[in-house]
Amino acid sequence: MTKGAKIQRGGAAPKSITANGIVSALGRSGMNPDGFESLIQTDASINPGNSGGALVNLRGELVGINNMILSGSGGNIGIGFAIPVNMARSITDQLIKFGSVKRGQLGVTIAPVTPDIAEALTLKNSGGALITQVAKDSAAARAGLKAGDIVTALNGRNVKSAAEFRNAIGLLRVGEKVEISLLRDGQPRKVTAEVADPAVQTAGETSDSRNVPEGSQHRALEGAQLEDAPSGGVLVRAVAPGSPAANTGLRSNDVIVAANGVRVSSSADLSAAWRNSANRGGSTIVLQIRRGGETAIILLR
Repeated sequence: MTKGAKIQRGGAAPKSITANGIVSALGRSGMNPDGFESLIQTDASINPGNSGGALVNLRGELVGINNMILSGSGGNIGIGFAIPVNMARSITDQLIKFGSVKRGQLGVTIAPVTPDIAEALTLKNSGGALITQVAKDSAAARAGLKAGDIVTALNGRNVKSAAEFRNAIGLLRVGEKVEISLLRDGQPRKVTAEVADPAVQTAGETSDSRNVPEGSQHRALEGAQLEDAPSGGVLVRAVAPGSPAANTGLRSNDVIVAANGVRVSSSADLSAAWRNSANRGGSTIVLQIRRGGETAIILLR
């Protein structure tokens, strides 16, 4: 299946009729950010009652299941989506075998590697999935994955986005092994993880202090009370509710230990990272934080 391929849409309403169209795009996501999506986009008219109908190629082979439309009015505007047949088959196989869908998970929180994040981390290309947090005792932790790792491929197949990573892992079965290619501190690595049951995966505060002087701070840190931590790094003493800092996900007692891949030992290092980013024209800073004995990634934009 390729972009531009001719297809036909079947459906029940208002009666059993078909509509012709083409494949406009593949691997579409973002309609449900927390869901598993890698949808086929088509301009074939999909109307109320057509969901669940077949999307077939000109040889009559099933390529997808009609799913939804994008429309402000509820009527068709030439943007429809279908679930790819391989994804549908994976779901039906699990329903037959287990009676429910068991989506694999590794126990990580991920974010897309956007061009500004790639620039902040001095990566050659954007794309892939940035691991922002690894759950304690999870499949990812056992495999040695760490916050800040950038996943570039799964089982040798390139990962172009965070959504693609989420879908690929979700389609694997519990107990299945997956080879993960990644970048850590700019160096390529490979690890092998065993996909786990999502029911067991969840992700998880210290200090004394010297105040960080006001001034050269990223605007996203407004509302955070920062102090030099005696053991190194910058302690987040408090975060004002509803502030820009709170909106980034920073919490009281987080300790900032790196910025844009460079170790932060004090507030001066943090300010220097911001200035260096601003001098390059960048607006994003990737913070590595220590939280309750674990490591996480926070993005400042």
